[in-house]
Amino acid sequence: MTLEQLRIFLAVAEGQHVTRAARRLGLTQSAVSAAIAALEARHAVQLFDRVGRRIVLTEAGNAFIREAQAVLAQAETAELMLEDFSSTPRGRLRIHASQTVASYWLPSRLVVLHDRYPNIAVEMSIGNTAQVADAVQEGRADLGLIEGEVTQLSLRRQVVDRDALCLIMAPDHPRAAQADLDPAEYTAADWILREQGSGTRSEFETVLEANGLGIQNLSVALELPSNEAVIAAVASGRYFSVLSQRAVVASEAAGWIVTRPVPHPSRPFAVLTHPDRHRTHAMRVMLDILVPE
Repeated sequence: MTLEQLRIFLAVAEGQHVTRAARRLGLTQSAVSAAIAALEARHAVQLFDRVGRRIVLTEAGNAFIREAQAVLAQAETAELMLEDFSSTPRGRLRIHASQTVASYWLPSRLVVLHDRYPNIAVEMSIGNTAQVADAVQEGRADLGLIEGEVTQLSLRRQVVDRDALCLIMAPDHPRAAQADLDPAEYTAADWILREQGSGTRSEFETVLEANGLGIQNLSVALELPSNEAVIAAVASGRYFSVLSQRAVVASEAAGWIVTRPVPHPSRPFAVLTHPDRHRTHAMRVMLDILVPE
């Protein structure tokens, strides 16, 4: 089994299509097919079912995905360690960030990184807080930027900034004329919320808990996986939602929504690292930018 075979397997598994995987990897279709066939023959296992002109992952193929990802992540870590012996920070920096951080806080810091260290190539991925923490835990990310609490207590978590939540609604919402809304009034409203696993959702749940409430006490019409989707839905209807103040500034200025304060709205932005993984020069200079003295 080679690392190249693992890369090819994961590319084919992702799209379950040999031609697209070959195009993505810059290989011929026959080379991709041969690599998969060699992997299957070497270990006497079938990773894909051939259904007409389609291929579908078998049970063994599905089970193998996580192991293949883990091996490649470890190999990439070893590669980064060797690159790190250079006196000039260079190489790849894999950053996973939750949506609010990635969209409204991190970009200016990435510009600073590029201006100072143009030889560092950043690979950026966006997910919710839970997905980001999983990526750091499993070695698929060098740094994770999140906006909520995490369950992976083995990770090192360092606060880098603070944010605030706010209640949002359409300008013509019946409650839009009220300057403040008591949390006791939340149960009489209809809601659109971010999905479970998002930092915004977890922080709002903390606010509810502090006021003797839970999500189960709310009338939730929709759960949506992005700030932009939530804003668009709220602007067109009679719903409440809670989002980061950073995420709603432009929409409020455009008159699409109005905002109101949320009790105890402050929440941390934090960077996650794995304490047992090698900290490269690229990681260290990025952390210096994220956490200035």
